[in-house]
Amino acid sequence: MQDFVAIDFETANGCRSSVCSVGIVVVRGGVTVDKFYSLIKPTPNYYTYWTTQVHGLTRRDTDSAPLFPEVWSQIADRIEGLPLVAHNKPFDESCLKAVFTEYGLEYPDYDFYCTLAASRRCLKLPSHQLHLSAAACGYNMENHHHALADAEACAAIALKLL
Repeated sequence: MQDFVAIDFETANGCRSSVCSVGIVVVRGGVTVDKFYSLIKPTPNYYTYWTTQVHGLTRRDTDSAPLFPEVWSQIADRIEGLPLVAHNKPFDESCLKAVFTEYGLEYPDYDFYCTLAASRRCLKLPSHQLHLSAAACGYNMENHHHALADAEACAAIALKLL
């Protein structure tokens, strides 16, 4: 796969619609041509202790951030016609569908691929967590659980395995 968009969401709480940040990496011809990151004011707007422990974001970080529809309007044209790739597709795809539903938006029928599944198929690792799969593909990941950093690692895995 040489043309795709790697995408990653972080959530504020256990609700899939509570996306609080998004990162995308647009790859064309096997080369990164665009990157985008934004904080998002989540819906519902509260953070759990555990999610903050994972990504470090709090309500203070996102209370003045744009809502999802405004952020997605900056993404939609960039990714049009490209398949989406995520590490643990069921999570990111369910977040995207949930937040579209939350705002009454019509969900485009995105093709979605999973680098976690590809890692499990192709790599012999004790764990297929994003940073370990990325390292096995020659990508040194920094800032794990930052949506853009995670999308960049996902793109590196996709270029090697998909």
